Amino acid sequence: MLRLVQLSHPQIGRRVAVVTEPTLRPIQGVSTLFDLADAALRSGKKLSAYIDQLGFDEPLDYDSIYSQRSEWTLLPPIDHPQDSARCLVTGTGLTHKASADNRQSMHDATAPVTDSMRMFRIGLEGGRPAPGDIGAQPEWFYKGTGSILRGHNQTLDVPNFGFDGGDEAEIAGVYFIAVDGTPHRIGLVQSNEFSDHVLESQNYLYLAPSKLRSCSIGPEILIGSDLNGDLRGSITVERAGKPFWRADLRSGHPNMCHTVPNLEHHHFKYESHRRPGDLHVHFFGADVFSFRDRVRLENHDVMVVSFDGFGRPLRNPLRIDPSPPRFVPVEVL
Repeated sequence: MLRLVQLSHPQIGRRVAVVTEPTLRPIQGVSTLFDLADAALRSGKKLSAYIDQLGFDEPLDYDSIYSQRSEWTLLPPIDHPQDSARCLVTGTGLTHKASADNRQSMHDATAPVTDSMRMFRIGLEGGRPAPGDIGAQPEWFYKGTGSILRGHNQTLDVPNFGFDGGDEAEIAGVYFIAVDGTPHRIGLVQSNEFSDHVLESQNYLYLAPSKLRSCSIGPEILIGSDLNGDLRGSITVERAGKPFWRADLRSGHPNMCHTVPNLEHHHFKYESHRRPGDLHVHFFGADVFSFRDRVRLENHDVMVVSFDGFGRPLRNPLRIDPSPPRFVPVEVL
């Protein structure tokens, strides 16, 4: 499976490179995946076929770049080079067969049937329609624009008004909207959707603001892949350099109550989500997270997400802003 990274050098600038372990092969004349996807669409070729016709520069040592011992820095594998506001970051929840139990554990266990469980059952009963048919609508949330995306080794931040910062390891789809408004999936990335579970657990209706946080993807993007198989992985929280909490992950269609085409349809059915030239990063839902076990992450903890077949693990330290919240005044014109 073809895997790509985006990286940057203080003198050379930005490049896109193909992963050929233990090296990275920069593609000649290509500085962003956005430009690469746009060029491939205009050529009428699939992205992997378009890359095959391009040349490569001298290979780079992946180990030194990954471990931050190089002037090269890994970036999120996708971004909008002209305007981060034209990259929409969203997601769907309660999509995995284990997710309802995780969500239920965050709320009143004495309630007979919570809204989360009802939503899960809607997906379980109607989220896997026949190909080409429309199934049940999933839970949907907005996270922000491309400015919230972080790459490998970059910090995920708990703002001073936040109650918590919690891991949500999952797979996300990356999309480019063509000139005619057709969404095209560039590829899949492993990710840490990251949200405030303490805020969310106070009330179901706090789900929306609990998602307005930074998040991370990468370091690699898989081109031409899908979620048809049984995907296995792990999420680990390191504290003071040692594993503190760990759980196994399962994703892919066998472990989901919605198909990816159904999730994609319900996101892109909105005309405003099909603006030519826009990018989308859409999270497909988490299988398990540390807050299920009432783990509270601390400043400088490191979250490590790893899915089989998705390349090297995604590592992100946690940074908590200790300053007191500041009232934000609004001026009247």
